[in-house]
Amino acid sequence: MAFLEIENLRKTFGANTVVQGFDLAVEKGEFISFLGPSGCGKTTTLRMVAGFEQPDSGRIAIGNKDVTGLRANQRQIGMVFQSYALFPNMTVAENVAYGLKIARRPAAEIRARVEEMLALIKLPSMAQRYPHQLSGGQQQRVALARALSINPQVLLLDEPLSALDAKIRISLREEIRAVQRKLGITTIYVTHDQEEALSISDRIVVMNEGRIDQVGTPFEIYNRPKTRFVASFVGTLNIVQGEVLDAALGRIQIDGQEVKVSRGLNGLASGATQAFALRPEAVTLGEGGDGRNRLRGTIDQVSFLGSVVRIRVRLKDNAILLDTFNNPNLTPPEFGSAVAVNFGTEDLLVLEGGERG
Repeated sequence: MAFLEIENLRKTFGANTVVQGFDLAVEKGEFISFLGPSGCGKTTTLRMVAGFEQPDSGRIAIGNKDVTGLRANQRQIGMVFQSYALFPNMTVAENVAYGLKIARRPAAEIRARVEEMLALIKLPSMAQRYPHQLSGGQQQRVALARALSINPQVLLLDEPLSALDAKIRISLREEIRAVQRKLGITTIYVTHDQEEALSISDRIVVMNEGRIDQVGTPFEIYNRPKTRFVASFVGTLNIVQGEVLDAALGRIQIDGQEVKVSRGLNGLASGATQAFALRPEAVTLGEGGDGRNRLRGTIDQVSFLGSVVRIRVRLKDNAILLDTFNNPNLTPPEFGSAVAVNFGTEDLLVLEGGERG
């Protein structure tokens, strides 16, 4: 049985259903990210797990104990907010100690735990400073230490890095992951940043309009998206329309050119129109060979992005982006020139369904 179980969760605000049919089982020590656009229900789901919102229906269990009806302070959960929510009139040490004082822990235990937490976040010299005397990154570390000081069963983080600049975000997300691994604490992390989710998660829950579209490892989410929404939301992706010629043999055509798909066509009738996904890094220029697919078109756009050159090849109704590493000894192809692109049969992914609404 999973350590954290969320079953058929549903939440409405007036006539607006923001979460519905949410099911997830999280193992002890897992780092799970809720990923999706603003308004998809990820923060509302997190708040229901925390106990700040009550679901209309469904069940939440932690450590095989049903906590659905318990208040937030009865769930032994640590929460890190987007706004840090540090007490401005308290020192760093007092902020970290707050939850322990509320729990009426002995003074000696509180002092020892605060020292331990400040060492963990690498701010032992900041104990007597106030929040306004800290940088944004330091404030977020203190918020993390405060959440961890009570030794929670589950750690929840609601877009904790969104207010920080890019360089600090990268270093701090790595620190959060390192702390989580060291403590082995079950963690749910809410973000709309796909790179953030891909870089630190054990598994990612991609949400769309209050529902789960796909759950999987970062590798699975990026390389094997199951729906059009996941494919378009996570990473840069080609989505092309094709026609099924022979599902059993994996034969399709894209703008009148025949290619093959290695899997996913089962049950599709000949003549059916189907959406396919193809990552730009899986595509190369040239005739290919060794059983690779080939499509012919013309150069529609060349974008120099520093270390990467992004090329768009126009077929007819469809266009295909491909990424190549910059080579200063090679001149990129010219606009309008005729080219062939090639990719493996396993790189062309059949998308299930589409975007809701």
